[in-house]
Amino acid sequence: MAGRHRSDERAKSPVNIGDERAKSPVKPSDEPARVRRRGRVAPAARTYLGVIVILLWGLAPFYWMVVTALRPVADTFDTSPWPTTLTLDNFRAALATDKGNDFLGAIVNSLIIGAATTAVGLLLGVFTAYALARIEFRGKYLVTGIILGASMFPTVALVTPLFQLFGDLGWIGQYQALIIPNISFVLPLTIYTLTSFLSDLPWELEEAARIDGASRGQAFRLVIMPLAAPALFTTAILAFIATWNEFMLASLLSTEATEPVTVAIARFAGANSWEQPYAAIMAAGTLVTIPLVIMVLLFQRRIVSGLTAGGVKS
Repeated sequence: MAGRHRSDERAKSPVNIGDERAKSPVKPSDEPARVRRRGRVAPAARTYLGVIVILLWGLAPFYWMVVTALRPVADTFDTSPWPTTLTLDNFRAALATDKGNDFLGAIVNSLIIGAATTAVGLLLGVFTAYALARIEFRGKYLVTGIILGASMFPTVALVTPLFQLFGDLGWIGQYQALIIPNISFVLPLTIYTLTSFLSDLPWELEEAARIDGASRGQAFRLVIMPLAAPALFTTAILAFIATWNEFMLASLLSTEATEPVTVAIARFAGANSWEQPYAAIMAAGTLVTIPLVIMVLLFQRRIVSGLTAGGVKS
């Protein structure tokens, strides 16, 4: 009886009870884990859906332009989503000069105008941004407001005054008539982008250089400029693209010798005055757009780093 009593006690001991519970088929509910997974999947799905919609919205016109450029002229208005017959005749027509089109010369003009505008705009913008970000002076916020107002001023309102001014100076059809207005257009973008970046750079770096004997100019050139390289690179690309795409003023202030690609494409002529060479225009648009797309894809990391630089403070 005593042995049976001890065996019953062992069977009812906490250790055995724990073993029985461990062997119990009851499993903890996985509902909270399922809810957490669902909570992570839903935002990711919405993000990817938004990215897909934006890509389709932005790339669909470019894709249709490329498809039309690769089709024969007889299939220009075909509605199939891809070309059934591939041809490069439209690109040859876009580059030909027998109908009075000088597309290669227009590309050279755009490169000259874009490079000059970007260089001068960046040079003026970086010094202005440094003054607004680093130096306290009377009228600082008034200057900032004037720059903001200039960026909001409608371009169409400047067409007549600029045409009258450059006509009186004899600049119509010359490069300076196309470069100077574009500089005024890209300066607000340059100044605001660089001011935001320079304002977030720590003062201690410049002060350390000054303590070591550097002048303000040397500190700016040797310390600030290398740190501002991502923002400078981003601003240069955006300014060049804005100048490359400008059409309104260029259509009025240029001649056939100085017209950029936007005006040259709009002036494309067909075999006769009643024919509009849509396929050749699409081919020219493709030739103009693809280099910009490749440039952005190659330097996208620098562009993103420049746009987001200074946006997060430690």
